[in-house]
Amino acid sequence: MRRRLELELRFTAHPDSRAWFVAWNPTGTLLASCGGDRAVRVWARGSAEGPAWQLQCVLEDGHQRTVRKVAWSPCGAYLASVSFDATTCIWRKKEDAFECLTTLEGHENEVKSVAWAPTGNLLATCSRDKSVWVWEVDEEDDYECVSVLNAHTQDVKHVIWHPNGELLASGSYDNTIKLYKEEDDDWVCTNTLEGHESTVWSIAFDKTGDHLVSCSDDKTVKIWKAYGPGNEQGVVCSGSDLSWKCICTLSGFHSRTVYDISWCHLTGAIATACGDDAVRIFEEDSGSDPHQPTFSLTAYIPKAHTQDINCVAWNPKQAGLLASCSDDGDISIWRYEIED
Repeated sequence: MRRRLELELRFTAHPDSRAWFVAWNPTGTLLASCGGDRAVRVWARGSAEGPAWQLQCVLEDGHQRTVRKVAWSPCGAYLASVSFDATTCIWRKKEDAFECLTTLEGHENEVKSVAWAPTGNLLATCSRDKSVWVWEVDEEDDYECVSVLNAHTQDVKHVIWHPNGELLASGSYDNTIKLYKEEDDDWVCTNTLEGHESTVWSIAFDKTGDHLVSCSDDKTVKIWKAYGPGNEQGVVCSGSDLSWKCICTLSGFHSRTVYDISWCHLTGAIATACGDDAVRIFEEDSGSDPHQPTFSLTAYIPKAHTQDINCVAWNPKQAGLLASCSDDGDISIWRYEIED
């Protein structure tokens, strides 16, 4: 079955600066972006008569330096932003506006990524200071750091939570992926995934959380599968912990660093953002072995942006709707669908 990726709209999101990241809210109706202009912008779908996407608000008083990433809380009422100024801002949504609820401090250097746990009561941040912090959120919107994890030996680029549980993953400049869980009121590293030959820039879980995908400066994409104790494949596990095994490597498709990756929970398609200015879509081949799967490149836009692409994000509610952003300061909205 042939697929196509078509550009629906492109607009300038961060004039005269890089657009670093885009994130859909849980209902897929708002898109937050951040950039080198120290601002967070929130975009909403316009009316039938007006622009397809319009700027709803600009959050520009929270950070003193580049805003690297943003993340919506599972309830959609809060937006977290992290910056090269070493802080994390928590914004509370009030109708069509946002207020800065609190600023989280503690990291020694640039904060590179932020993610909410699916329950909404935990937040994770990571930094160039090589650490991952876990924050607990109470009913009064107070944030407390409950664990500082120093498992990585280099800059930590990305953090993400398991979609169905309190399992945390991080990717780093040290070429590894770490997984963490809570044990005896503290967070511990339970797995180290090795295989990439250079920086792990981004990671994403599939819908089930049984698979993890990673992308790297080594120009490859890797698929990892979780195996439980007593599995039929003989993958060795430590106690009751899961063991993660690389079951597929996609190489030869990207000509430069793969900066971001997004695994669609509605269709299973994987999108990549690359330093060669291209967007690519991969899908698992029908009937492939679940323990040695094969994936095909189903869509490729070589000049999706005019400069490095920093982020790709699938809409959580509308199948095939993809957003990307780039060093060129633009956001592109794409449609991925079956070809007639």
